[in-house]
Amino acid sequence: MRTWVRRGGPSGGRPDHTPAPRRALLGQLSDPLRSFLSTEAGGATLLLLATLVALVWANSPWSGAYEALWDTRAGVVVGDVDLVMDLQHWVNDGLMALFFFVIGLEVRREFSVGELTDRRRATIPLLAGVGGMVVPVLLYLLVVPGGESARGWAMVIGTDTAFLLGALAVVGPAFSTQLRVLLLTLMVIDDIVAVSVIGLVYSGNVRTGPLLLMVLLGVGLGALSRLGVWRIAPYAVLGTALWLVTVEAGLHASIAGMLGGLLVGATAPRREVVEGAAERFRAFRQSPMVAVGRQARAGLDRAISVNDRLRSTLHPWSAFLVVPVFALANAGVDLRDGVLQDALTSRLTWAVVVGLVVGKTLGVSVTAAAAVRLGAGRLPAGVGMGHVVGGAALSGIGFTVSLLVAGLAFEDERLREQATVGVLLAAVIATVVGWAVFRAAAVLRGEGDADLPRFLDRAVDPAVDHVLGPVDAPLTLVEYGDFECPFCAQTTGVARELRQRFGDELRYVFRHLPLADVHPSAELAARAALAADRQDSFWEMHDLLFQHQDALAEEELVGYAQDLGLDVDEFMRDLDDPDVHQRVRDDVASAEASGARGTPTFFVAERRHTGPWDTETLVGVLEAARQAGRV
Repeated sequence: MRTWVRRGGPSGGRPDHTPAPRRALLGQLSDPLRSFLSTEAGGATLLLLATLVALVWANSPWSGAYEALWDTRAGVVVGDVDLVMDLQHWVNDGLMALFFFVIGLEVRREFSVGELTDRRRATIPLLAGVGGMVVPVLLYLLVVPGGESARGWAMVIGTDTAFLLGALAVVGPAFSTQLRVLLLTLMVIDDIVAVSVIGLVYSGNVRTGPLLLMVLLGVGLGALSRLGVWRIAPYAVLGTALWLVTVEAGLHASIAGMLGGLLVGATAPRREVVEGAAERFRAFRQSPMVAVGRQARAGLDRAISVNDRLRSTLHPWSAFLVVPVFALANAGVDLRDGVLQDALTSRLTWAVVVGLVVGKTLGVSVTAAAAVRLGAGRLPAGVGMGHVVGGAALSGIGFTVSLLVAGLAFEDERLREQATVGVLLAAVIATVVGWAVFRAAAVLRGEGDADLPRFLDRAVDPAVDHVLGPVDAPLTLVEYGDFECPFCAQTTGVARELRQRFGDELRYVFRHLPLADVHPSAELAARAALAADRQDSFWEMHDLLFQHQDALAEEELVGYAQDLGLDVDEFMRDLDDPDVHQRVRDDVASAEASGARGTPTFFVAERRHTGPWDTETLVGVLEAARQAGRV
């Protein structure tokens, strides 16, 4: 005989568990960030292949064809107006503007709804990013303090994100999600400064008229976001115009790309818009007509910000086409006829190597360590100083930005070749140093994985947890939820479908993770559910709270208690009971210790689930857990 439990017990949890500090946990980090990281890491393979092809081609009997290809002129001529450049300039000034546009979009998203919304978590990587630029430049200028070679100081500022993530996947810890997030955040300041330097230091004579027009177009792009314009076409038109005017103004096109991306706003999906899209989709399912389908598609587009839609569309093109083509056009150095020997004995070559490898490693790691020691912030969970030093070494892979600066800084072909050899050498040496540091950190400091915890910190206890289903069911699904989170409201239907699918084989457990910095009424609602639990009505209150997410003020919660026939006076006392407050804090602490960074977060057989949480996906994960014996 199986016993069914429909409520949690009194305040529980481990008595020695210190509640985690409050901070903004803005939705499940994994989806957009995991997509970005996987695309960048995949693009690194093509980037490496394109680099090798360029080097082999430039040093082959067909090297003349390589040079002739990139010297080929192409463009558009309309009457007396023409836009004609050689192919290398089209790549460096055209395609790379798209590359920097995608970076700008990503930076804007991080500041609006991503990692950089919590300034406390951003402090360490931002300070480390500054150190990772200042120290390399000082070391570079120490090696080449004057002359034309000094013009290339900005080569040691930038880091190639794709190459860094690709190298991290090969030489870094097996699980390095948190370190990747830290490095990606660090790259934000790196990218902004690098693009600003390229645009301001290495541009030609700036013309005032086009510059003023640039400002107007920028204001127009910003206005589109503020006015909530959701169609992509107006942004595309103004963005293209901004690029043309920037080139005409004499500034490097990277400025147009980064500025355009920064001005396209990013917002989290709003509940009412998502629900409106769902209504339109249901209407289309009932009446599959062209007009209804267009309305459904428009509703889906409205639900997702222009920033997100542009990033998801353009980022694969940037990673898999733009950056590899750039490498093909710029990495082809003919090393014959003494060029390699000349480069290896050049102060310029070694200034680049020292700046990127030594400067980045010292600048990032020392600044991060000092900031942590001074209490400016803390490293992400799971990341140790050994991981930071290894990541700092890998940030010495400058490549894309470094090669772009080398082409802009040096008119002398010999200096450009020496700089390019330095950039390529630095990429190889930085990767080897990073590998050595990660291995040493694992052996000497025990710093293996650099990831969030992946397993449930506190095992399910039917005497404490809210359990729906047989307490001895072979399958367990634990959800950390927030009563004010619209995505958690959607999962109530998912949980219901899963229980219908698996029956007595599944027990569903709900734990509280109120995101107080995002949803101001969420913690009060969690306490209301626990107060109702004292009168054996947790799941009834659970359902009511999700049905009325927009009405969670205290007087409304009292009304729900009356609707459920609860003793209202007792409910009110329990609502403010210190034990109830502690119970919520215990759940939040267990969420933090289990690696839950947003809501909803699911655990299947005590293993944290990342990815979609629709019914079919969770069915597959539960079935896989059963087959693997993880029950």
